[in-house]
Amino acid sequence: MMKQKSHSGLKKRVKVRNSGTASVQKSCKNHLLSNKSKGQKKLHNAGMPLEKTRVKAIKKLLPGKIK
Repeated sequence: MMKQKSHSGLKKRVKVRNSGTASVQKSCKNHLLSNKSKGQKKLHNAGMPLEKTRVKAIKKLLPGKIK
């Protein structure tokens, strides 16, 4: 049986930590930043942990990466 491949698009969007948990970048931090306040931009610096409802689907797309 062949090994399952990781989803290339998801690899670029999800960061897997050493503990096996995953985080994604928050939205609204790509463009039109001159109109947004400093505090609003600061909120989007940290990665956001994945919701429990999405973890099962992402485990299938990134086999062996997420615990």
